[in-house]
Amino acid sequence: MFSKILLLFCLCATSISHAAEICSRVAEIGGQSVLIDSSSTQKGEGLRPYLAKDAEASKFLTTYQDQLKMRWQNALLGTVGTGLTIAGLLTNDASNNRQTLLVGGITLIAINFLVARTLEASNEKNLLSAVEEYNKRNFPKIYLFKSDTNNQNNQGVLLNKSWGF
Repeated sequence: MFSKILLLFCLCATSISHAAEICSRVAEIGGQSVLIDSSSTQKGEGLRPYLAKDAEASKFLTTYQDQLKMRWQNALLGTVGTGLTIAGLLTNDASNNRQTLLVGGITLIAINFLVARTLEASNEKNLLSAVEEYNKRNFPKIYLFKSDTNNQNNQGVLLNKSWGF
């Protein structure tokens, strides 16, 4: 039973993490394509030269980048969950604590993963707000694209994800 739960969790976590992974997002600024994430450590840094022209947009970008940093709570919760799971796997099969340790560890890891992904997804609003604030008062306009749009005439702010190997 626990092996099925563990397998299901691993499959869900893998598919969710691949779906949310951002390799390289592109924005169009003045007819040129600009990488939004110029490096893996500072997401949104490719827009900083443009967003720096507007104080409000720059604040949103800084907030976006600050909220992407690793939180000690996430590291602690993941470590405790992993420790409980390993302890459960190493415990004697006849022990009553084995099931409790495994369920507790896997639950903590799942909760940690879901909370981290939720915070990451909600933080994207700060990047969109930065672009919207910039576009209100500045030129050239920044257009963010989303790769899965079928209608090329859509207006608004969109994101684009490009995969490269």
